[in-house]
Amino acid sequence: MADPTNKWEDNVVENVTIEDKTVSFYVDKECILCSVCSDAAPNNFRMSDDEDHDIVYKQPSDEEELEQCYEAMENCPVEAIGDDG
Repeated sequence: MADPTNKWEDNVVENVTIEDKTVSFYVDKECILCSVCSDAAPNNFRMSDDEDHDIVYKQPSDEEELEQCYEAMENCPVEAIGDDG
């Protein structure tokens, strides 16, 4: 499970509410840059500017993006994606 005390500083930190559910996704420092998250949710995850980890660059803005972010979190091979909403 992702550790909120170990998240990358370049994640976009913001709580958003979609359909009465408040979420705030992040990537922690266990990320191995496998790009599973950016493939599953390209509108929300991308490679960092340092090109050594993935980050959340935009929190989900609708139900479809929310589902994609949860898909990314479920498929992360090192469980580096968390949701602190």
